[in-house]
Amino acid sequence: MRMTKSLQAIVILTAVLFTSLASADDRWVVYEGKEGPGKGKHIVLIAGDEEYRSEEAMPQLGKILAVHHGFKCTVLFSQNPKTGEIDPNNQRNIPGLEALKTADLMMVNLRFRNLPDEQMKHIVDYVEGGGPVIGMRTATHAFSIRGESKYKKYSNGYGGADYRGGFGRQVLGEKWISHHGGHGRQSTRGIVADGAEKHPIMRGIKSGDIWGTTDVYGVRLPLPKGCQTLVLGQVLVGMKFDDKPLEGKKNDPMMPVGWVKSYTGASAKSARIFTTTMGASQDLVAEGSRRMLVNAAYWCLSMEAKIAAKSKVDIVGEYKPTPFGGGRFKKGVKPADHKL
Repeated sequence: MRMTKSLQAIVILTAVLFTSLASADDRWVVYEGKEGPGKGKHIVLIAGDEEYRSEEAMPQLGKILAVHHGFKCTVLFSQNPKTGEIDPNNQRNIPGLEALKTADLMMVNLRFRNLPDEQMKHIVDYVEGGGPVIGMRTATHAFSIRGESKYKKYSNGYGGADYRGGFGRQVLGEKWISHHGGHGRQSTRGIVADGAEKHPIMRGIKSGDIWGTTDVYGVRLPLPKGCQTLVLGQVLVGMKFDDKPLEGKKNDPMMPVGWVKSYTGASAKSARIFTTTMGASQDLVAEGSRRMLVNAAYWCLSMEAKIAAKSKVDIVGEYKPTPFGGGRFKKGVKPADHKL
């Protein structure tokens, strides 16, 4: 039977709508949680830095948390709005931040993002609403909000007395300070801090298990009141897991590279925070580094009783992380390329 013009128009319109929806969904990737303690919980992982390949690290973490632990994981990326390709150099666009409305945990690996107010609002509403946060590597300097924005105080190093230091200092416990180890030539070994051995995040982890090619960041000592250091960063002489510690003052004292604190936002609700200045894509090669982040997710969600004696953190699928460095990201990759 020949279609009427009106019916034909409806079919075409429906096809266009379905195409638009598919295109919109392809701007991020969702890993539906399988069986595990995290079933029913939603984690949003946000990648956007020019150097440390968070666009590779965050999808792998999302897969681990979904496949081995049952969490639903939504991974968002800095992105070219015209092509839909992942573009870490685009500081102005991270589509899908609306997912934070249903998030139980936000994991953020951003660097100097200058997001428009309509996108930044979702992050601020989540943080100030009392949502728990895991900040990784450059998240200490996640934002550099320029122009006439009502969210400028979240910028790294904000000088106003109302929010001194910005998001990094206020929420995570420290802002950008310095490279303490030699950038690109001295890697980091994680040493469990004295008194932190029994903290739930350290379950199944001993000194030396945590390692990464990223150098130790400098922090101001002591960390702000309320912070508890869990992991210290031992500066190594080179870029291999079994390299020797660097002799001298760089390791005396060692800088914290992993700590916990709480943050009370505008809602007056206190949230658990875990910060690590490690977290580049290559850092996840070490089993201990992955275990620290998985355990931290449980702890931030007040699920520490469900952290296994040795959490399963096997790599999911193929994982060959790109060495860090500005401009080294893989061109032409879209979020859909990270689907399971």
